[in-house]
Amino acid sequence: MIILLNIILVIFFVLMNAFFVVAEFALVKVRKTQIEILAAGGSVGARYAHRVVNHLNAYLSACQLGITLASLALGWIGEPAVSKMIGPFLHFLGLPESAIHTISVVAGFFVITTLHIVLGELVPKSLAIISAERFSAATAMPLVFFYRATYPVMWLFNHTTNFLLKLMGYSMVEDHEAAHTDEEIKILVEESYKHGLIEKSEYTYVDNIFEFTDKNVRDIMIPRMDMVCVFKDDSFDRILETVMKEKYTRYPVCEGDKDNVIGFIHIRDLYEQRIQSDIKNIDGIMRSLISVPESMPINDMLKRFQKGKENIAVVIDEYGGTAGIVTVEDILEEIVGSLKDEYDEEDKEIEIIDSNTFLVQGMVHLERVEDLTGVKLPVEEYDTLNGFLTGQMGRIPAAAEKPQIEYDGLLFKVEKIKDRRITLVKICRA
Repeated sequence: MIILLNIILVIFFVLMNAFFVVAEFALVKVRKTQIEILAAGGSVGARYAHRVVNHLNAYLSACQLGITLASLALGWIGEPAVSKMIGPFLHFLGLPESAIHTISVVAGFFVITTLHIVLGELVPKSLAIISAERFSAATAMPLVFFYRATYPVMWLFNHTTNFLLKLMGYSMVEDHEAAHTDEEIKILVEESYKHGLIEKSEYTYVDNIFEFTDKNVRDIMIPRMDMVCVFKDDSFDRILETVMKEKYTRYPVCEGDKDNVIGFIHIRDLYEQRIQSDIKNIDGIMRSLISVPESMPINDMLKRFQKGKENIAVVIDEYGGTAGIVTVEDILEEIVGSLKDEYDEEDKEIEIIDSNTFLVQGMVHLERVEDLTGVKLPVEEYDTLNGFLTGQMGRIPAAAEKPQIEYDGLLFKVEKIKDRRITLVKICRA
């Protein structure tokens, strides 16, 4: 009868150990957002789990206390119980008393240790890691009751721990759930993408957002050379001709040259004036245009756009000249990628011919070329592929030239040159 009771107690303490182990690992592994979703769905266990994860240090201490008590009880009761069970069998074999005692102790230790490690530790630990949401919700309510029942002991242990940590020069954190750094979030998002939990577009958006704050207006603006402008002295018909040809929504208005941008016009105002008025100039429809330095971070530029009603700004270089223009669309494209409307012509900035050959436009950012090829390029010195190649040559190539440049295992073949700029390059792995 006593042996049967001991066996029942052994099973009980193994299960008790398993309970606290699965609770501990499930609570550490589960994400707080997962618990909040379950709790919002009406799960009682999830509501208790939400309370637990908000006071994780205290409840992890409760788990440790439960594991320790179960382990001590298992060693105290289990080994003698197993020894008594196999003792009669060893007597039947006619072994001497000294051998029976040694074999019984070793066998008892082996059996209890195996049960403790396999059923009390490894199996529950694996279950908790595999299904953290389920087991955190299932174990939270009993864990809360255990914590309340042992609160005086837990209070004493926790304060003793904090006191010893202070003596060693450390302070106890209040919450295990520390904020993630940028790099940690990037790794989490990348792992989620690799395991199919998020779409590629979602992964790209998040990655672009982290790069967003590292860029300034100069990195995304339309350069001065590429600005499509209208001039204050142009005839109304000539302005309409430009609008019909280029099909943009807003046009900077210059007086004299591109260094003197005095405002911008919107095509809606232009067409309304054409239909409703006999006045054939742009003085009455020209809007004011804000000026920003090219060094302004694009997140500040976006706030500036949001604060006002402007969607376009002229970018000024350090010498006071016009560096280019920037629009809201340019900023949004840094997050979601290229935005095309019904008037945009398909113009692929990068065309992958095969794994070793690429056709790249000259105004593509050098960082994208670096990501494409996997070769380290001087992105701190040059913004675009065109700037990098002209910098390597030390001159601006003539329109009829087809220069080739080798750099760190890559061969850059210039395919097109227009307006003193390299516009198309074939990149091959040497």
